[in-house]
Amino acid sequence: MKQLFVSDIQEHQPVDTVFMCASKNQGVTKSGSGYLILKLLDRSGEIEGRVWDRAEEIARRFEKADYVRVRGQATLYQGKLQIRVLDVLKIEESEVVPGDFLPKSQYDPEVMAGELIAILRGIKNPYLLALAEAFFADEDFMDLFKRAPAGKSIHHSFLSGLLEHTLSLTKLILKVVENYRGVDVDLLLIGGFLHDMGKIYEFSFDRTVEYTDKGQLLGHLVMEVEKVSEKIRAIPDFPDDLAVLVKHMLVSHHGQYEFGSPKLPQTVEALILHYLDDLDGKIQSVQTLMEKEQSRWTSFHRAYGRSFFRGEKQDN
Repeated sequence: MKQLFVSDIQEHQPVDTVFMCASKNQGVTKSGSGYLILKLLDRSGEIEGRVWDRAEEIARRFEKADYVRVRGQATLYQGKLQIRVLDVLKIEESEVVPGDFLPKSQYDPEVMAGELIAILRGIKNPYLLALAEAFFADEDFMDLFKRAPAGKSIHHSFLSGLLEHTLSLTKLILKVVENYRGVDVDLLLIGGFLHDMGKIYEFSFDRTVEYTDKGQLLGHLVMEVEKVSEKIRAIPDFPDDLAVLVKHMLVSHHGQYEFGSPKLPQTVEALILHYLDDLDGKIQSVQTLMEKEQSRWTSFHRAYGRSFFRGEKQDN
C-alpha cells in the first residue's frame, strides 16, 4: 500500500515511494550530459522529477505509463516542488493498488451525479427532458460519464473531472439566467449537460489520460453530435428545429474557430454556454496551479500566458 502521496511531499523531504510515470523526456545539458524529466502521478496530484546522474542507465529501466519506485529529495525550484531523483525502478502492476495512482475528484461521483440529475429533471420542455432521460437510462454512458476526466492537462484533468465540471457549469447556468430575460433555460441546461460528453470516448483513462484513436481522428465535438443524433432519433416527434439548436450548442461551445469550434455561437444560449464553460475551466485550472505552489507568485502558466498572484495564502 502506497504511504507517501504527492500532496504530502514537503521541501527538503527524502522521497522513496511509488508513482505512475505519466511522461518521460530526455535532454542534454550544455556540457553534453544527459538528463531525464519525469512527470510523476498519484491520485493526489503530480510532481516533476529530474534525473541528473546516470540518466541514460536509469532511462532504460522503465517506460511511460509504468509504475516506478522513485528515490530522491524534494526541492523547491522557482516556487514549485520537484524531486531530484537519485534512482528509479520499475514496479509490476500486481504490486500496486491502481486506484492510488490516477488523480480523482475530491467529490463523490455518485453524489455529484445525483445532484446533476436532480437539476436536469427540472427541465420543463418535454423533448429536452426526454433527451436527458435517454442519457440517464444509458448505463454504459453514465458509468463512463461519472469516471471520465474533462481534459488531458488544462482543466479538470482527473477521474470524475468531467462530471465535476458539468455539475459546476449547470449551477453557474442557474445563477446567470436569473440576470437576463428571454433565455431558454432548458436549452442552456441540456447544452451544459452534453457539451463535453464526447470526452468519454475521446480519452482513455485506465492508467493515464490519453487520447483514443477516435479521439485523435474525430474529436469530442463530432462524437457528441453523433451520440445526440442517435438519442434524438429514438424520441418520437422530436422537433427538427430544436434538434438543430441543441447541436449548435455543442459545435459552437469552444467559441472561436481557432479553438476548434466549427461554428461560432450564434444564439444567446450558445454564447452564455461558451463563456460559462470557459470561466469554469479557467478558474479550476488557476486554482489548481495555486494549490500546487508555495511562493507568492505561481510559475508561468503557458495556457494563459501569465503568472498568478497567490499573496499570503496559507498552504494546507
